[in-house]
Amino acid sequence: MQYMMLIIGDESRFNTDPGIEPNREFAAYAEALRKAGVMKGGDRLYPTQRSKRVSVREGKTRVIDGPYADTREQVGGYFILECKDDAEAVAYAERCPAARYGTIEIRPIVPR
Repeated sequence: MQYMMLIIGDESRFNTDPGIEPNREFAAYAEALRKAGVMKGGDRLYPTQRSKRVSVREGKTRVIDGPYADTREQVGGYFILECKDDAEAVAYAERCPAARYGTIEIRPIVPR
């Protein structure tokens, strides 16, 4: 089963906290996922200032530039994993470097 692993945290800390070395740690983590054969995709996301929300209501398109709300946590990246079950997905999530300073949300992907 495939899972989306969302990395959620305070984007203002992602690259400024001296205890966090995201590039090196995430590169090693992604390589471990690849070697285990579970990583199907994933990337880091730009900050919310670069995001847009698009909706269509009654035939009219509305585009709103981010950020959208004064929230403490934002989605900063994601991985797509192929795991045998929820327990295996949780085991990989707890090894993610971001689990030490943010939250990892795991969601099963509905098969097509």
